[in-house]
Amino acid sequence: MLPPRILRRLVLAPLVIVVTVAMLVTLPLWLVVTAAASMRLPPPQRRGPRFVWFGVAWLTLESLVLIACLWLWVAGGARHQERHYGLVTWFLSRVYGAAVRIFRLRLDVEEPAGRGGVSSRPVIVLARHAGPGDSFLLIHRLLVTHGRRPRIVMKAVLQYDPTLDVVINRLPNAFVPRRSGHPRTIGEIRRLAATMDERDALVIFPEGANFSPRRRRVAIRRLEAKGLAEEAERARGLEHVLPPRPNGALAAISACPAADVVFVAHTGLDDLVTLGDIWRRLPYTAHISAKWWLVPAAEVPRGRAERVRWLYDNWARIDAWISEQRLPVGGAGPPAGRC
Repeated sequence: MLPPRILRRLVLAPLVIVVTVAMLVTLPLWLVVTAAASMRLPPPQRRGPRFVWFGVAWLTLESLVLIACLWLWVAGGARHQERHYGLVTWFLSRVYGAAVRIFRLRLDVEEPAGRGGVSSRPVIVLARHAGPGDSFLLIHRLLVTHGRRPRIVMKAVLQYDPTLDVVINRLPNAFVPRRSGHPRTIGEIRRLAATMDERDALVIFPEGANFSPRRRRVAIRRLEAKGLAEEAERARGLEHVLPPRPNGALAAISACPAADVVFVAHTGLDDLVTLGDIWRRLPYTAHISAKWWLVPAAEVPRGRAERVRWLYDNWARIDAWISEQRLPVGGAGPPAGRC
């Protein structure tokens, strides 16, 4: 059960600032402890101090955002959307910069060409969900590179993060129940999509969770239990992604039929799901490859059954692209697009 908003504001938000100050004061100790813990790893993978630096940078930036939000509230600007979008852009740009410096992050994105960016219309972004920070990188690119105002559908539990709780709730976004297909989730997606203009981008992750072999098996069994034999068979052919759950994406398309649709595939840090995975296996140099492709509104199928097949077709395209990125180049060396 999520605590009431007033309690989150009075307890969780100040707690982030207190923890940030404590981390800054005790930073030398944390660096020594994590460096010692990393000694058990091979020299290129002694990543403990890097985690500490990034964690301190993240907490410091979150604290500054919370202080800025408090100032906006006191100054009567809590409802000023452009200022909050600017705040989100500033935060994500600094986080991205920290990732580039600390983890040597390199992001290669292949995007549609010849359309003045992603699109000159409202867009619905349907993205793969995998790896740490995929949503942050996607939102950062929409804001900074394309000047879009993202509208995001997220699980309600993420409101335990005070910065997300404060900033996202002041912008046209939605926190929804964990269970996929919940009527409230579909209603919120329709609400966000129906009011978009040419500067907006509604971001949805149709898989609902990061990929894992177990989740893939569970998803196939779920489709079989619902009698969706065709979808279950197509899901068996997907190696790297979960089958898409169509209700949210189709609700968005129906609510804003003038919107173009952008599909986003990415790979590079797919196998890093838990904090333990990141600690043990984060490469010394992080490299993420991504591919975006655009489907104009006029080319989106009209009927529900046709749209479901079209969604699966594009998810199969994402899966095939990931397979291509993982093929060794020249039969030797690391896979392309991987670290």
